[in-house]
Amino acid sequence: MLTKKFLFQSVALLIVAAFVLTACGAKPAQTQTSSFTYAGNQYTGMTVSSIPSNLVTACQKEGMLTIIATPDNWANYGEIFADFQTTVGPTVKFNSIAPNDGSADELAAIQTFKGTTGPQAPDVVDVGYAYGAQGVAAGDYQPYKGTFWSKLPAKTLGIDTYDPNGLWSIGYYGIMVFETNTSVVQNPPKNWSDLLTPQYKGDVALAGDPLSSNQAIMAVYAAALANGGSLDNVQPGLNFFASLNKAGNFVPVIAKIGTITQGATPIELAWNYNAYGDQVTDGNNPKIEIDYPSPSIGGAYVQAISAYAPHPNCAKVWIELIHTDEGQLDWIKGGASVVSEADMLSRGVVPAAVKANLPDPKILAAAVAPTVDQLTAAKAAITSGWPSVVGVKVNPAGAPTATP
Repeated sequence: MLTKKFLFQSVALLIVAAFVLTACGAKPAQTQTSSFTYAGNQYTGMTVSSIPSNLVTACQKEGMLTIIATPDNWANYGEIFADFQTTVGPTVKFNSIAPNDGSADELAAIQTFKGTTGPQAPDVVDVGYAYGAQGVAAGDYQPYKGTFWSKLPAKTLGIDTYDPNGLWSIGYYGIMVFETNTSVVQNPPKNWSDLLTPQYKGDVALAGDPLSSNQAIMAVYAAALANGGSLDNVQPGLNFFASLNKAGNFVPVIAKIGTITQGATPIELAWNYNAYGDQVTDGNNPKIEIDYPSPSIGGAYVQAISAYAPHPNCAKVWIELIHTDEGQLDWIKGGASVVSEADMLSRGVVPAAVKANLPDPKILAAAVAPTVDQLTAAKAAITSGWPSVVGVKVNPAGAPTATP
C-alpha cells in the first residue's frame, strides 16, 4: 500500500523555506535532517533543537520510546516519528506497537504491562478525549507540565485543553466527515439521512470497532445529533446504525484505505484528517471526496505519559516534540487542527500551502464538542448498547459476524 509520503516530503521542504522567510532572519530551530523508514514508508526527519537538551541526553541513556495505537498515516504521525528519531539520534530505538488498536486498548495495555519494562509496555498514549479522564481515574498517567505548558489555551473546541495536574493535554482535533470513493459511489452522500437510501447498500463502514475505537464511537455520537439526539442522548445514534444495518447499507468491517480503494467499504465515517490522508494517497487515485455533514461533531485527542513508563525521559521528549511548532505543523500537514493553531497563525509560521490542508474555519466553528462528562456517558452508552441495539460485531476484516 502506498501512502502520502511523497506529498509530505515535498511539503516538508516548503516548511523549511517558510521558516526561513518568516523568522525575520532568525536561525531556524530545525538544523539537521535524516531519512526514517516506518512500515516500508520513508519520511524525512528534522532535528528539533528547541527541546531541552538534558531531556534528549536522558532519553539517549534510556535507549527506547514505546508508543501504541499510532499509525504513521494518522494525521501524518510518520513525520513526527521521523522528527523524534532525528532529534534523539540512532541509538534510541523507536518502538511502535499495535498501531491499529483503539483508545480503550491503549489504557488496557498500560494496566496489563504496568509491572514490566519490556517492549510491550507503552511509554505514551494518544487517546480520545473521554479516555483522558478515564485514564486519570484509573491512575494510568503521570504528570508532566513541559516547557510548552504555560502557552496552552485554556479551551479548545470549547472544552478544557488540559488536566490541571498536568496528566494530559490536547494535541490535535478534527470533525467527523463522510469519505467516499467516487470511482465506486458516483453520487456521494451529503447528510446522515442520505446513508439510509437504497443506493448505498453495502457501502457504509466505520473506521474502527465501536466497542473500543474512539473514532467509531464518535461517529455514532454524530449520528445521534443528526437524528433527534443530543450531546446528552446518544440512543438515536444507536438506532440509526441499527436501521443502517437492517437496510443492508452498513458493512461491519473496519474501513482502511485498502478496503476503501478496493470498493469493499467505499463510504467511511472518519475524522477529517484521516479522510484527507486517504485523499492524498497515490495522488487521489482513486478519487476520494470528503463531505461535511450537518450537524457534525468535533473531537480532540489527548496525549499522556504512562504512570508506569519504562522510558519516562524519552516520553517527555515525545510530549515536548508534539507541542513544538515543528510537531504541530506535522499534524497540520496531515489535515488535523492543532491546539496551538491560533498562536502559530498569529506568528505567521503556518505556510499557506500547509494551512490549505485544514477545513474551512466556519465548518470547524459550527461543530459541537461534548464535555468530558458528556463523552464519558456517551461512550458508556454506545459501547454497552451497540451489541443489543445494532447487533453486529465490527471486524478488522472478513465477513460480518452477528453479536451473541
